Amino acid sequence: MGGGTYSVANSVARSATYGSLSIGDIFTQTTMNNAMNPYGIKVRESRDSEEHPNSLAIILGLDVTGSMGSIPHYLIKEGLIGMMGTILQRGIADPQVLFLGIGDHECDTSPLQVAQFESSDELLDKWLKDVYLEGGGGGNYGESYALAWYFAAQHTSIDCFEKRQQKGFLFTVGDEPCLKKTPQIFLKNLMGEGQFQNYEHVELLDKAREKYHVYHLHIKQTASGSRQEVIDSWKQLMNDNVIIVDDYHNIDKVIAEIILKNTEKIEGPDIKVDIETKPGTEVKITTEDTEIIL
Repeated sequence: MGGGTYSVANSVARSATYGSLSIGDIFTQTTMNNAMNPYGIKVRESRDSEEHPNSLAIILGLDVTGSMGSIPHYLIKEGLIGMMGTILQRGIADPQVLFLGIGDHECDTSPLQVAQFESSDELLDKWLKDVYLEGGGGGNYGESYALAWYFAAQHTSIDCFEKRQQKGFLFTVGDEPCLKKTPQIFLKNLMGEGQFQNYEHVELLDKAREKYHVYHLHIKQTASGSRQEVIDSWKQLMNDNVIIVDDYHNIDKVIAEIILKNTEKIEGPDIKVDIETKPGTEVKITTEDTEIIL
C-alpha cells in the first residue's frame, strides 16, 4: 500500500463538506469494519516505490473510547490537513500514514482496529472515516495503548527502517493510563494463528522502539486526563516521550513538529516550524534532544 499523493487542495475542498456534520454523521460504523479487523493480518507494509522513493512510516493510534471520539472528528475535519500539509511543505515528501483504533481489551468488543499505510488524501480520509468509534472502555483504570506497540513491533514491515535505518513514527493519543498486561490468550484471539506470549506494557514499548520513534500524546482536557496520577504514570513509563497536550486541537501541530525535529538530522538543513496555538494554551514538546514550550 502507500500509492497516490496527498493533495492539500483536495483535502481542504473535501473538509468543507464535513463542515457542520456531527461525529455521528461522519463516523457511521456501528460495528468494526471488517477491513480493519486485525484477525489474520500478518503484516502491514510501508514501501518505497518510484512514486515514493523515500517512504516514511507514521502510525497514529487513536483512543476511540468515551469522549475520545472527538479526536478522529477533529482530524478528519482539519487536523490531518494541518499535519500532512506542514510535513510535506517542510520537505518530507513521502509520508505514509496508518491509523489504528484503540480500545480496552478487557472490556471492548473491538480493542484494536487496523487500517493500511497510505499516502493519498482520499484513502487517508477513507480509512479514518471507517474507524468504529466504539465509545467503550471500562472502570479498570486504563486502555490498551500497548496494542499499538505490539502491532507496530510484530506486524509491520517498513522500508524507511529496513533499507535506510531511519525509524518510523508511532503516536498514541488518549487520556487514560496504559493497561500493564496483555495476555497471550487475548493476542491469539485477536490475531489468529502465530506465536504469542504474555506481555508487560514495558516489553511492548521497548519492542516498538526498535524501529519506531514512539510518543504518547496525553490529552489533559478531559476528567481522566486532568488527573495528576494519570500524567505521572505516563511520565514514569515514557519519560520525555509523553507529551502533555491541554487542547486536542493542537495534536496535529505537535505531531508535525516531532516528526520534523527527528528527521532534520537525516533530511539535511535546519527546519523551523511556526505553530499557532489557542490563547492561553500551553503545549510542551520534548523530542529526543529538544524541548519546546508553546
